[in-house]
Amino acid sequence: MAKLTHFDDQGAAHMVDVSDKEITHRIAIATGQITMEPETLAMIVEGRAKKGDVLSVARLAGIMAAKKTHDLIPLCHPLALSKVSLDLRTAEDPARVEINATVKTTGQTGVEMEALTAVSVAALTVYDMVKAVDRSMVIGETKLTLKDGGKSGRFEA
Repeated sequence: MAKLTHFDDQGAAHMVDVSDKEITHRIAIATGQITMEPETLAMIVEGRAKKGDVLSVARLAGIMAAKKTHDLIPLCHPLALSKVSLDLRTAEDPARVEINATVKTTGQTGVEMEALTAVSVAALTVYDMVKAVDRSMVIGETKLTLKDGGKSGRFEA
């Protein structure tokens, strides 16, 4: 089993020292979804949500969240991100919004947490914008689907 890098030899949490790591191109892609009642999805698709364009606002929220991941997750490094993009698509059966985030940087540590944070906050934003009509929405299946760059190489789910 791999050693947990966020704990020192005494078991205390610490921020990993990446100063000796090679600078490489890094990419991470994460996905997730939020399921809802069909009527709620129709409201989103038709642009009838009282708070505005749900998918556009959620996309911006996800981008902003990726840039602030180090403020939200205690042991994440602040990173200079070179790309953050979110793709939000609606789908039926079950009614849902599917969220895909791609994050890139050139640096000494990966961007997996930034991609996962982007997806999570985008889903939470969808929830917030339409919760007045559907409190039964379920955010789920958030996962890393691709990570590349650095010493550990490529991971694909």
